[in-house]
Amino acid sequence: MELVPTRRLEMVTGRSHPDLAVEIAQCLGISLGETNLREFADSEIHCRYGSSIRGVDLFIVQTHAAPVNDSIMEQLIMIDAAKRASAKRITAVCPYYGYSRQDRKSTGREPITAKLVADLFSAAGADRVVSVDLHSGQIQGFFDGPVDHLTAAPVLLDYLRREQSSGAVVVAPDAGRVKVAESFAQKLGADLALVHKRRQGPRSDQVEARDIVGDVKDRCCVIIDDIIGTAGTVCAAAERLTEEGATEVWAMATHAVLSGPALDRLKAAPISRVIVTNTLPLPPERRIDKIEVLSVAKIIADAIDAVFEDTSVSEIFGGQNLL
Repeated sequence: MELVPTRRLEMVTGRSHPDLAVEIAQCLGISLGETNLREFADSEIHCRYGSSIRGVDLFIVQTHAAPVNDSIMEQLIMIDAAKRASAKRITAVCPYYGYSRQDRKSTGREPITAKLVADLFSAAGADRVVSVDLHSGQIQGFFDGPVDHLTAAPVLLDYLRREQSSGAVVVAPDAGRVKVAESFAQKLGADLALVHKRRQGPRSDQVEARDIVGDVKDRCCVIIDDIIGTAGTVCAAAERLTEEGATEVWAMATHAVLSGPALDRLKAAPISRVIVTNTLPLPPERRIDKIEVLSVAKIIADAIDAVFEDTSVSEIFGGQNLL
């Protein structure tokens, strides 16, 4: 007698961004499992799954939103609980991967915290990691297991094709984003420009945009970035582009961290639209008129389905998700 093992997909979520997890589950046509997360009086986190997860293919969704340390620790605890409950395979789905900007040493006596977080996920028992638009591709190498690196580019490109007429210029806000901006420009059939920026210090949010490489005069400029943190980079770039004669400036990014003075800077900057995705929660009171939020739930759902079915994730993006 030959026994054919059954396979079960289960998805659970932490508390950092439940709305995104619900949307992903709806795209997959499944219901979220129960994690029964709670905190003890001293703020320690406790997790207990509401039903048996023995032998399941478990996807634990948690974006690393502020407070980042709490979000990461909560996901690690959910992974540990799943491992001890005999889940067959555990995939950590991190739409926004915390500490991703600390991916190298820029000065002496610094940590490489993106690697530390990767080690924590491995130690907790994650077999696989799924994330969207990592700050740098090298972070994939920090994990010992497989990493599925998704990109929000299809969603952002669809928006630009729908909303932007011909003649726009795609702008890289610094040298590190040139490859991504070039890819956007090629797919849109648009011109490319580059902003030469300089920070006041290695970890400063004070940015000076010095020069523009490319023709932006009398053009609509679309700044492409992965993260809008304190918004120093995109706002400095927008001001410089306006000085060079740009008629309109849009800022487009995957992750709306929007920390510190970001919202005030965006309000004051010569930027008419700020287009971001929902990898991070953005409550209504923080959605200023300029901000438009696009959903990446379908992209993440398609990746989860591909991982579960053991099919190609990169084919979702035509093999162009590794920029």
